[in-house]
Amino acid sequence: MGIEAGLDLLACPRCGSGLDLVAAGAGRALACASGHSFDVAKQGYVNLLGGPEPGNADTAAMLAARQRVHASGLFEPVAAEVATHLVGRPRVLEVGAGTAYYLARALGDDDAGVGIALDVSKAAARVAARADRRIAAVVADVWSALPVADHCLDAVLCVFAPRNLAEFARVLRPDGRLVVVTPRPEHLAGLRDRHGLLEVPAGKADQLAAAAAEFFEPVANSGLVRAADVDAALAADVIAMGPNAFHRVPDDVTAGSIVVAVNIQVFRPLAPTAA
Repeated sequence: MGIEAGLDLLACPRCGSGLDLVAAGAGRALACASGHSFDVAKQGYVNLLGGPEPGNADTAAMLAARQRVHASGLFEPVAAEVATHLVGRPRVLEVGAGTAYYLARALGDDDAGVGIALDVSKAAARVAARADRRIAAVVADVWSALPVADHCLDAVLCVFAPRNLAEFARVLRPDGRLVVVTPRPEHLAGLRDRHGLLEVPAGKADQLAAAAAEFFEPVANSGLVRAADVDAALAADVIAMGPNAFHRVPDDVTAGSIVVAVNIQVFRPLAPTAA
């Protein structure tokens, strides 16, 4: 299925109309009734960004490191906890989806489930397009109007990613859920201390709750903390898969204990007020 899986959920980024899959020369494209057309890449994703990829888009090397980290099971407890909040919610958008690791897990065993993996990185879209046949991989900017139809989604998932709360509220059904994972200050403690990585500011969960209050009300809030011993190769990959990679991956990364520490917050859209 791939990109076909998301056709009923996607919308033209220029006019907001629905999109159909059409033949385009030797390939395929998504096209709307107004004549806007977007080629489907041979790797199976569609680029709806409408401009050049930004300089902070994840690179192929970062995505490869993230795949190795996820394969190790280091973040499995986070994926498992996120999935518990999305049971019975078959239409899911993950923003900043990267490899679509969390999205594929959230879809579970539901053959009718549909995921949209949205990321500003084309390298991420290439990986996400191969993650699961139920996932449509889309290149788009979360800070712009999302190329998604109004009130069509059962859930929006945001793991360590930017949050456009107004757009999330627009695309969610009235009974939908927004699930957000943010790092706690002790996230990657040990590794961060040994190699001087970027600090995690305190109060992220409180800041999110305050910002979300305009569009959402809280449903659940939990913390997850797990310490794990990792070898030097995995420790280097943890650094290389995230924003620290844009600065420098140290040459002297060593084995040791690190902490995975996150907050998982769940919200539902506010009921519309009477006119």
